[in-house]
Amino acid sequence: MADNNLYDIAIIGGGLAGLTLSIQAADAGYRVILFEKESYPYHKVCGEYISLESHDFLLGCGVPLQEWSLPDIHFLQVSDAKGNSYDFDLPLGGFGVSRYKLDHALYQLAMQKGVVIHTACKVNDIQFAENVFTIETSIGVFSAKTTAGSFGKRSNLDLKWNRSFAAAKPNKLNHYIGVKYHIQYPHPADTIALHNFKDGYCGISQIEEGNCCLCYLTTAANLKNSGNSIQQMEEKILSDNSQLKKIFTNAGHLYAQPLTISQVSFDPKTQVENHVLMLGDAAGLITPLCGNGMSMAMHSGKMAFGLISSFLSGTINRNDMEQQYALLWKNEFGTRTRMGRIVQYFFGGTTSTALFLKAMHTFPSLSKKLIEQTHGKGF
Repeated sequence: MADNNLYDIAIIGGGLAGLTLSIQAADAGYRVILFEKESYPYHKVCGEYISLESHDFLLGCGVPLQEWSLPDIHFLQVSDAKGNSYDFDLPLGGFGVSRYKLDHALYQLAMQKGVVIHTACKVNDIQFAENVFTIETSIGVFSAKTTAGSFGKRSNLDLKWNRSFAAAKPNKLNHYIGVKYHIQYPHPADTIALHNFKDGYCGISQIEEGNCCLCYLTTAANLKNSGNSIQQMEEKILSDNSQLKKIFTNAGHLYAQPLTISQVSFDPKTQVENHVLMLGDAAGLITPLCGNGMSMAMHSGKMAFGLISSFLSGTINRNDMEQQYALLWKNEFGTRTRMGRIVQYFFGGTTSTALFLKAMHTFPSLSKKLIEQTHGKGF
């Protein structure tokens, strides 16, 4: 007799990877439960540019992208720390949409397809024994045959499991902060811009309704040296870049305070932890310059679903599922993330960034190849 309290798949975290995994699983007839600590709709610190590699996948999930009149992005503008600007083509291109809009749409689709979703719910622990996961949450205890972790860059579970990156001392890869605004600013709809400043870089691109997402990454030291004041840091450090000074001077802000995250780590992470398949940022090292973290997150969910489905149908065992997932992740994203780290090394500097961008602009074939290496193919 079937255990009605045992789900086929439990998903911890309702971002892009978790929600699209839940939709795929529900479409295939599996019993799915998803836990999200926030309540939809809500804003997230995120660049909100999505490469076209995931366009058809989102349509397949039921997202009506064509009805949303989103900006098509085909050009890249990059400036050095002083504001000297260079323009490049984006061979694949992408589109802009806020996480507020996209995540909420995916949440509604998942609910319509029968996914059991608990919002404003914190997962405190996950135990695995006798081939079953026991998920302890703020609203009760649940059981599942398989579990996927889609809980972002840093979670209480990372600390509970003593994951290596969470225990690492502050270093050049793990002590970042992220800041995001939605603004009104006449930024070209077809262009995403990356503006460098000392020890950081800031992206701007259009999203829905002609608004713009402005999101930057910098070191915790920059904030500390600015008296822990974001405004002071923007005035003293970011505005050394003339492009950013123009934006901060003239932009209209759409919410009173910026969204922020801290302790952002790009240290390597494992793709499987305690038999939980990790998706997106939870699986590790998705640098902002490796093409597009949102598409990569969704792609990881698609890869995980194929293997989870094979396991649930008895085609492969749990060990094979875990090993094949880790291998698929590395084969698909390994080169891309390495290239992202190389590019990131040259960003956020003064002289190094200026020289790097001049070289990129002088040799178009090199810049085209580099940009292509940081983007994936359709899935």
